[in-house]
Amino acid sequence: MSGAALGLEIVFVFFLALFLLHRYGDFKKQHRLVIIATLLAWYLCFLIVFILPLDVSTTIYNRCKLAVNSSPAESNGSYVTLAPSKQKCFKPWSYIPDGIMPIFWRVVYWTSQFLTWILLPFMQSYARSGGFSITGKIKTALIENAIYYGTYLLIFGAFLIYVAVNPNFNLQWNQLQTIGIAAANTWGLFLLVLLLGYGLVEIPRSHWNGAKRGYLLMKTYFKAAKLMTEKADAEENLEDIMEEVRKVSESIKYNHPLRKCVDTILKKCPTEYQERMGRNMDDYEDFDERQNSYPSEKSLAKLHKQVIYSVQRHRRTQVQWQILLEQAFYLEDVAKNESSATRQFVHTFHSQEPENKIIQYFYTPTVEWYWECLLRPWFYRVLAVVLATFSVIVVWSECTFFSTKPVLSLFAVFIQLAEKTYNYIYIEMACFLTIFFLSICVYSTVFRIRVFNYYYLASHHQTDAYSLLFSGMLFCRLTPPLCLNFLGLTHMDATISHKKTQPTAYTSIMGSMRVLSFIADGFYIYYPMLVVILCIATYFSLGTRCLNLLGFQQFMGDSEMTSDLIDEGKELIRREKRKRQRQEEGENRRREWKERYGNRDDSTRSRAVHTDQKESSFSETSANRRTSLVEDTCQCLEAKYLMMSKLINENS
Repeated sequence: MSGAALGLEIVFVFFLALFLLHRYGDFKKQHRLVIIATLLAWYLCFLIVFILPLDVSTTIYNRCKLAVNSSPAESNGSYVTLAPSKQKCFKPWSYIPDGIMPIFWRVVYWTSQFLTWILLPFMQSYARSGGFSITGKIKTALIENAIYYGTYLLIFGAFLIYVAVNPNFNLQWNQLQTIGIAAANTWGLFLLVLLLGYGLVEIPRSHWNGAKRGYLLMKTYFKAAKLMTEKADAEENLEDIMEEVRKVSESIKYNHPLRKCVDTILKKCPTEYQERMGRNMDDYEDFDERQNSYPSEKSLAKLHKQVIYSVQRHRRTQVQWQILLEQAFYLEDVAKNESSATRQFVHTFHSQEPENKIIQYFYTPTVEWYWECLLRPWFYRVLAVVLATFSVIVVWSECTFFSTKPVLSLFAVFIQLAEKTYNYIYIEMACFLTIFFLSICVYSTVFRIRVFNYYYLASHHQTDAYSLLFSGMLFCRLTPPLCLNFLGLTHMDATISHKKTQPTAYTSIMGSMRVLSFIADGFYIYYPMLVVILCIATYFSLGTRCLNLLGFQQFMGDSEMTSDLIDEGKELIRREKRKRQRQEEGENRRREWKERYGNRDDSTRSRAVHTDQKESSFSETSANRRTSLVEDTCQCLEAKYLMMSKLINENS
C-alpha cells in the first residue's frame, strides 16, 4: 500500500476538478489553453487539500520512528517526542516513502505560484483581447500586464538594493526565497480571512433557510425580478452592438483590406443577426477611400471585444432565466403537494429532458413526495446544525490556536489525542474533515461572489474565460495560506507549537518564517482573530445592508424594495407559467387532431389498396390534402387563440 493512497487521490482529484470545470466552463466553445490552464490551477489546489492529511500522518510516523531510533538524551534535547514504544510505532496504511513528499510539494507549490502570478494574468488579458491574430493578442496582453509586472519588479528590485547596501543584512538565497513565500502567503491570508468569515456563517445559514419552502420561493421571485432586468439590459446592449456591427459591415466592402476583420466579428454574432446582415449587404460595390471614413483596426478590435462580451452575457442570461423558471415552477409544485392527500408528487409541467429509467424506477412519485415534502426540510436542518457546530469550533480555534500551554485549539486537541495512540485513520479523517470544511467555506465564497459583470462564475457552462482564469488565480493564492492556517490550528507547524519536532514536508518547503519574525509572531497569529468580527458582521448582514443602501438591491425581508421585487418576480413567473401552459395545450390539441384524423385516413387508404390501384392513388392524394388542411386549420385556430389572449392581457 506504500504510495497507493497518494496515487488514488491524485486520480480522484483530477476527475473532481474536471467535473467542476465541465459544470462551469464550456469545453466546446472556449479556447483549449484556457480550459487547460484553469483545470491545472483547480487541480493543483484541490490536490493540496486532499494530500495534506497524508503528509500529517506520515510526519507523525516519522517522529515516532525518529524517537525510537534516538537515545533518551537526543530525544530530550534535539527533539520533543511522545516517548513511544516499538509496539506502538507501526507504519500507517497510507505511508508515503521518504523523499517523495518534499519533491511533490515543491513541484505543486511552485507550479501553482507560476500560474497565479505570471501565466494566468497574461492569459486573462489574452482572452479578453479583441485582436484578430495571435500576435495582436499577445501584444495587447503584454501592454496590459506591463504595469502589473512592473510594479512587482520595482518593489523586488528596491528590496534587493536595500539589502545589498545595508551591512546589517546578510541574506542568502534560501532566505530571499522564504521572504517571497511569506509575502505571497501574507497577501493570501489577508483575503482568506475575509472569505472564511463570510463562509463560516453563510453556509450553515443557507442550509437552514433551505428547509424553509416559503423563504426559498420568495427568494426565487426576487431573483426572477433582478434577472429579468439584467436580461432586458443584455438584450438591449446586444441590439446596440449589433447595430454598430451592421454599420461597419455595410461601410467596409468585400475588397477592403479590413474586410477579414469584419468577417471575424460577424462569425461571433448570433445566427439570426448574421442572416439579417447578409441579406442587406451588397458584395458588388467597391470601396472608395476618398468618399467614406472607415474605422481603424484598433476600433474594430474594440468592437470585436464588445461583441464577444455582449453575446456571452446575452446567452448567459437566457440560460439562467430558463433555469430559474424551472426552479420556481418546482418550488411552487412543492408548496402545492405539501397538502396532498394521496402523498404522490404531481408536477405541473413534465421534464423537458429525458430522465433515466433507473431513477424513474426507484424515485417514484411517492418517494419524491416523502423526500421533498417531509424528509428534505429535516435533513437540511440537521445538516445546518452540524455545519454551525463546525463553524463555532473553527472560530474558537482561530482565536486560541497560538496557546500551547494549555492547548485550547480543539483541532489540536483531537490530533494530539489520536497521536498518542497512533490511530492514523482517525488522524487522517480528522485532518481531512477539518481542511475540507475550511476549503468549502473559502472556495464556496469564491464561487458565490460576483463583481458586477467583471467576475462571475455561472454554472451550466455559462462562465466566460476571464472569470475561469481569475478563479484559478484566486485558488492558487488562497490554498497555500489555507494549508498553513490548518497546520497552525492542529499545532503541526513548529512556528505555532514552538517545539523542535520534525516538520511536515509541506512546511519544510515554506522555509523558516523566523526570517520575518514580525510576520511569524504577529500577523500569522493575531490577524486570523479578525474572523470573529467578520462572522458577526455576516450574521447581521451588514454587508448586504450596505450594498442595499448604495442602490444594489439585495434580498432583505424587512425592506420595501425587496417586497416590490418579490411581487414583480411573482407576476413574471405567473406570466411565464401561463405561456407554457398555452404552449402545452396547443401541442396536445395538435397531437390529438393528428391521431384522430391520421388514423382515419390510414384506414381509408388501406381499404382502397385492396379494391383498385387508381382509387388508391386518388385516396392517398385526397388524404394528404385533408391532412394538410387540418394542420393549417389547427395552426390558424391556435394563432387566433394566442392573438386574442394577448389582446385580453394587454387590455387588462
